[in-house]
Amino acid sequence: MRFIDAIPLPLLIVLTLFMLGAPFVPEPHLVEKARMLAEGTLNRPIDIFDVFWHLLPAGLLAIRLARMRRSQPPS
Repeated sequence: MRFIDAIPLPLLIVLTLFMLGAPFVPEPHLVEKARMLAEGTLNRPIDIFDVFWHLLPAGLLAIRLARMRRSQPPS
């Protein structure tokens, strides 16, 4: 997991925010996919891949922050 530690934290935060909102117009993909999930129409492989693609930076950020927190000495 060293490759996650090598990603600069500010870059990872910006990338996460961008991917969570992209595309900004007419609505973010994650909003569309959440609606599809609620309606029970999220069943095409491309739609499921799209959800994972847009959540990937958020997952990497969560792992990075957890690893940073674990590596801090106790105070």
